[in-house]
Amino acid sequence: MKIQFKKNIILIVVALAFASCSSDSTEPAVNELDGLTKFQEITNTTHTIELYKHMSGLEQGFNEVAFRIKDNVTGQYVKNATATWMPMMHMTSMIHSCPKSKIEKESAETTLYKGYIVFQMAQNATEYWDLKIDYTINGTAFSVTSKIDVPASLKQRVTTFTGTDGVRYIVAYAEPHHPKVAINDIEVGVFKMQDMMTFPVVDNFKLKIDPRMPSMGNHSSPNNVDLTQTVVGGLYNGKMSLTMTGYWKINLQLLNANNEVLKGETITDAVPASSIYFELEF
Repeated sequence: MKIQFKKNIILIVVALAFASCSSDSTEPAVNELDGLTKFQEITNTTHTIELYKHMSGLEQGFNEVAFRIKDNVTGQYVKNATATWMPMMHMTSMIHSCPKSKIEKESAETTLYKGYIVFQMAQNATEYWDLKIDYTINGTAFSVTSKIDVPASLKQRVTTFTGTDGVRYIVAYAEPHHPKVAINDIEVGVFKMQDMMTFPVVDNFKLKIDPRMPSMGNHSSPNNVDLTQTVVGGLYNGKMSLTMTGYWKINLQLLNANNEVLKGETITDAVPASSIYFELEF
């Protein structure tokens, strides 16, 4: 009887300890907006679309964009929508779109819808971008459109050109957001213009990089790794070595699946810069 009583006491103590540990291990709620800045709201009669981006607003080049859909009556954020978007450049002589990703959510419980848009040109006094978002909630379709600000980037982060194959390409710098003196992971988007509204990702190409400092004798850096795709339909990844702070020109060469150069030059004493490149300064 005493042995059984002791066993019962032990079981109760273990159960209480387990319950206490379980209670203490509750994780705090994740802040979905951490690191994001709201740069614009777009409203229709039913919803307000809140647009977010890392650091600041939109700019010419690669933009990671997130948005939330707020019900104008309840103030609650919609978690179960499906959405598509269409950025459109209104020029004096034509209209066209740009490279863009699908819109995704991290999980069913989150409120942020995410993707990227690559603006290959900036707005000016007479030409502008707008963004249309079509979305469906519980079988009901909605739409919202608004003009958006896309100023020119301070440094060249996107380059548009025609390759030797006659195809129009757009190559856009995506990461790192904050380069440092180190071997940086670099991510770049490579797209082609199928028509004025369609800009699919280019698969199985290679993007060679040669970082140079023009103000320091145009010296390069060691241990760079050319960019290739890790996932079909995805961005291109490689390594970019930056050995000191200052202004860098990231010279590029685009090669097709047969390893043929479509655009860009090898850097030599006679050729100090490629015709396609990115700029960094930190």
